[in-house]
Amino acid sequence: MSGRPEVLFPLFGALTALEGIGPKTAQTLENAGTSKPRDVLMTLPLAGVDRRRRASVRDVIAPETVTVEVTVGRHYPPKTRGRPYRVHVTDAQTEFQLVFFHARGDYLQRLLPTGQRRLVSGKVEIFDNVAQIVHPDHVVLPSEAEDIPAFEPVYPLHAGITQKLMWKATRAALQMAPDLPEWIDPALKAKESWPDWRDALTQAHNPTTPNDLSPDNSARQRLAYDELFAHQMTLALARSVSRRSKGRPSQGTGALQKQVLAALPYKPTGAQTRAVAEIATDLKSDHRMNRLLQGDVGSGKTLVAFLALLCVVEAGGQGVMMAPTEILARQHLEGLQPLAQSAGVRLEILTGRDKGKERAAKLAALAAGEINVLVGTHAVFQKDIVFHDLRLAIIDEQHRFGVAQRMELGAKGAAVDVLVMTATPIPRSLALAQYGDMDVSVLDEKPPGRTPVKTALVSTGRMDEVVEKLRHAVAEGRQAYWVCPLVEESEIVDMTAAEERFKRLRAALGEGVVGLVHGQMPPAEKDAAMARFVAGDTKVLVATTVIEVGVNVPNASIMMIERAESFGLAQLHQLRGRVGRGSTASTCLLLFQPPLSESGRRRLEILRETEDGFRISEEDLAMRGAGDVIGTAQSGIPRFRNADLERQAGLMALAQSDARKFLHDDPTLKSPRGEAARTLLWLMEQDKAIRLISVG
Repeated sequence: MSGRPEVLFPLFGALTALEGIGPKTAQTLENAGTSKPRDVLMTLPLAGVDRRRRASVRDVIAPETVTVEVTVGRHYPPKTRGRPYRVHVTDAQTEFQLVFFHARGDYLQRLLPTGQRRLVSGKVEIFDNVAQIVHPDHVVLPSEAEDIPAFEPVYPLHAGITQKLMWKATRAALQMAPDLPEWIDPALKAKESWPDWRDALTQAHNPTTPNDLSPDNSARQRLAYDELFAHQMTLALARSVSRRSKGRPSQGTGALQKQVLAALPYKPTGAQTRAVAEIATDLKSDHRMNRLLQGDVGSGKTLVAFLALLCVVEAGGQGVMMAPTEILARQHLEGLQPLAQSAGVRLEILTGRDKGKERAAKLAALAAGEINVLVGTHAVFQKDIVFHDLRLAIIDEQHRFGVAQRMELGAKGAAVDVLVMTATPIPRSLALAQYGDMDVSVLDEKPPGRTPVKTALVSTGRMDEVVEKLRHAVAEGRQAYWVCPLVEESEIVDMTAAEERFKRLRAALGEGVVGLVHGQMPPAEKDAAMARFVAGDTKVLVATTVIEVGVNVPNASIMMIERAESFGLAQLHQLRGRVGRGSTASTCLLLFQPPLSESGRRRLEILRETEDGFRISEEDLAMRGAGDVIGTAQSGIPRFRNADLERQAGLMALAQSDARKFLHDDPTLKSPRGEAARTLLWLMEQDKAIRLISVG
């Protein structure tokens, strides 16, 4: 595919081409992430100010923005330094003052000559019973009234950029916007009655009422859809390229799976059976699997993963299960070992800790195909690790694993099928944004045998009572986690908080009863402390959030979360999921420091009401916004300029199905609509997609 279409050149040119933007302003805008006319065009107003003409300041209730025509009266320069400069003015009904700080008298005399008429617009306030406008936003001649828009758009600003400048720059960028051929499906566009691209931009930059600023406004919806559609086209292209890359069909016989299922003390849930079937269908097809297995805490992902691994072992291949940390890799090993034994399958672990002869022996067994399933950390990526016939890679906890690593893994086997597991229920709109290139299986039922967790809120003022209750529970042989607050994202401070709590609990509960884990400990010490807790030698484990993911101690039935209000909903839900894994009734105590903010209280109450991770994640999204839910830095969630994932979740689903269908009908984007879509991809800077088309 040739380079950027010529029609878009001006939008990708220099900012200085826009009226009112010189080199200095261009630099300021660039520092704020706006580097070309296209970015100015895509920066839509956040709000609007009603600047319709009024007869008098009395027509509004202060404080409020007002636009009135006045006759300029006397000037009152300040008597002493630091006092304001005042100008008396009269409108059709009353007199009021214009107030200026640090202003030069000669400038104000020219701006507001006594005896002349001017149109002024600004926020009127009452001060000492006198109406005044401090620093009016606009002062113009009555003949220049049209310079003040009746409803003025308010743009998101950065230091050094004024509304006036953004107004001018956006007008100039609109002049530059070309008419582009339509990339939206005509039936959809008609059904939603969306305007053309250029008209939509013009409308969005010229709102006339507050309704024009809502995400449901048709012009704004259309522009949001363009963004989502371009993003989903990129994911759909990635998906079709990976589907074209031949996979190796792995047809399981079902023999090993039967042995495992026979050895289980319970029947798999309907959701587990369905997920295994979806995965098996992908494995036996001749294109590569790229599937996400999404399940709430305790929904039984491990069993599904292992049955998938057995599918490829039955077909004569090898599988690998990867975890983000060594603790979790060891835990997978412990969870899978009994299943592997019941099927007579050889399972080994490989982490950064394997050295020398032992490591060499494992590598030889892998290369010879004697190891059927390998569990490991990212150490599995190292160059010297060679598999005999790797067919399936399962990656646990996607968050720490971007698209790039998925691809790297693909390079390890001839055509490795990939299954990603996440225990974080993600709202549908975010799942589509982040994993739109993948197919998704959801585990939405809990296996039998898990006890519900009782959740209670307790103020930190009752700390002594809480510690006393804990003493009784420990005496009865129960085990508890005590999670320390998240402090300022600083591990050192987290560590001190944890050490302090550890000392105080040790004093209250006795030596040897309490263990400690935090992020600053050497891994071997951390593992040893965890091991003592798993073995039941220590009864209470004081921890920073390192225990959040995956750790399994069936006997632990109490979860204390200190300063629970400082955690996000999803994180609290994950932490609570560490208990309730055995047969004992479990409790989760959310210790909060009053007074709680409105949103802090709402978060803790949602947890008390429900254990449904998907509902919790939807609430979390509504309360915090997309970037925070997944932690935008490592999330791989694109930054959208206009689309609002919380309010426009439906548009994302629409964009995905449209993009997939469109590429199915026109895989090379050669039709007129295909050509238009290429222009959209260039416009939205989806370079990855553009490279994928040329691969195609």
